[in-house]
Amino acid sequence: MNFAFSEDEQKFRTELRAFLASELPSWWRGMFVDDPRAMPFTRAFSRKLAERGWLTMAWPKEWGGAEASPWKQAILREEMWAHDEPRGPQYMNLNYIGPCILRFGSEAQKRRFLPPMAAGDVLWTQGFSEPGAGSDLAAVATRAEPSTDGFVVNGQKIWNSYADAPAEWCFLLARTSVAAKRHHGLSVLLVDMRTAGVDVRPIDSMAGPHELNEIFFEDVAVPRDCLLGEAGQGWEIVTAGLTFERVGIARYARAGRVIELLVEHAGATGLAGDSEVRSKLARLRVQYEAARLLNYRAISLQAAGRVPAVEASIARLHNTQLEQQVSDVGLEILGLAGQLTADDPAAPLTGLLHRQWVRTIPTTITAGTLEVQKNIIAERGLGLPRAR
Repeated sequence: MNFAFSEDEQKFRTELRAFLASELPSWWRGMFVDDPRAMPFTRAFSRKLAERGWLTMAWPKEWGGAEASPWKQAILREEMWAHDEPRGPQYMNLNYIGPCILRFGSEAQKRRFLPPMAAGDVLWTQGFSEPGAGSDLAAVATRAEPSTDGFVVNGQKIWNSYADAPAEWCFLLARTSVAAKRHHGLSVLLVDMRTAGVDVRPIDSMAGPHELNEIFFEDVAVPRDCLLGEAGQGWEIVTAGLTFERVGIARYARAGRVIELLVEHAGATGLAGDSEVRSKLARLRVQYEAARLLNYRAISLQAAGRVPAVEASIARLHNTQLEQQVSDVGLEILGLAGQLTADDPAAPLTGLLHRQWVRTIPTTITAGTLEVQKNIIAERGLGLPRAR
């Protein structure tokens, strides 16, 4: 396969990099830091992308997009992740929540929910996992009981990014039927987080700045017109959404940027004269190229109008392992100084490796554990029997 970018696509990348160089402030270190400027900045930055037609560029023009190719969208995604994802929570809207509404939503739902996303004016959170339903997502126990006007939701969700940002809406997976088989009794509801009975509680983290939350639902009324697709279609919707999400998280691009900075640091400090350091950096570069091409394989299927379920799992497997390997090797190369944080003037690369290492600890769990990805590859890709 030839994954070379066209001249127009290369020109777009150059323009985008110039835009990032002019717009990203020197203090920007990503979302999950103890800096109150981060969230307001991401919202303002996303609106600037929207003004240029870059925020939802691959969406249909009817819904605020430019009908750009998935490859052009991939360039945007790579550059965003390489620069600590300045879109912040918006990337979820673009990766899978918006595409799921495009794919499964009614015309009224598209008119209601997509324009604010395309303008960068709304934040969403995902309500999938529960204390008893993580990798086994079909074990979801949060109930959405039918009512006269819609549904009444009771239950608990956990590991919810941006719920306290505050997110205005929740992409919620709930059980609408206990009589149906596990996978068939689930539905997706679009829940207004300002509804009475919704309670968000932050979760403290060993990594420092908190990132995740719990959401409790107590007799939360959800109108019937906020049911996405049909009742019982939740598993199909979530499966498609997770596939979009896995392709949309360009961890390989962030890892590639860290490798570049490590190479520059080695050259500037004399470490490049160490054959072991050169060997480690070369191996990382090879792993990066493999991960990048596996992602491009999944994107090529998207470009052909297909849902790359197995290919997305293969790409995610390599993305997360690459990111963790870059963090580990980076700390080895920098030595003890690599553990210094950004607030220490002596920290090499402004504490990048410490942040990178801490952030990559949970990446083999988020968006589906690696064990789940391996099962998808084994069963759907290789045709192996399901483990019992």
